[in-house]
Amino acid sequence: MKLYTYFRSSAAYRVRIALNLKGLAYDALPVHLLRDGGEQLAPAYRAVNPAGLVPTLEDNGIVLTQSLAIIEYLEEVHPLVPLLPQDAVGRARVRALAQTIASDTHPITNLRVLKYLKGPLGLSEEQKMEWYRHWMREGMATLEAHLERDGDMGRFSYGDTPTIADCCLVPQVFNAHRFEIDLAPYPNVARIAENCAELPAFKAAHPSAQPDFE
Repeated sequence: MKLYTYFRSSAAYRVRIALNLKGLAYDALPVHLLRDGGEQLAPAYRAVNPAGLVPTLEDNGIVLTQSLAIIEYLEEVHPLVPLLPQDAVGRARVRALAQTIASDTHPITNLRVLKYLKGPLGLSEEQKMEWYRHWMREGMATLEAHLERDGDMGRFSYGDTPTIADCCLVPQVFNAHRFEIDLAPYPNVARIAENCAELPAFKAAHPSAQPDFE
């Protein structure tokens, strides 16, 4: 398998965690999102992923995009280390937690949105960061509320083994630390991230452990 990735991409980080949890070997193909205006926008990469985004997974000639679709594919093709619960309610709960981050929060705080805010819309750096921190806090608060209300937590977001929800939670916490967002209002999120950080699969997926880290 080949994974087109960028060390600091939250979406690619999710897939790296899933691959590692499942014990699947892959070749990392870095795509620098800032160099030369963004390597992801070059025609050569657009031919691989028309959206010009990472990650992209190549597996035996199959090309897949969108982080959660890739993780669900891995779950179906390599089920021996499950990242979803066995029951329908549990699977729905885990998917909802993952989507809270991957669909509701991350898309409006990712690189291309921030560049548009500062470029065509003319926001200052301070205004751009206020946008980022506002939506990050909103997303964290929602995630924390679900974790508290649903009562499915153990050491991780759902029970005592990592799931797709944790594949999404950890990169988002990394972003929060990077932009100095206080996690004190989200104690369950912080605790789960700390538990994940103890596992080799999460350590190996961390941005600082990637070949393109800088």
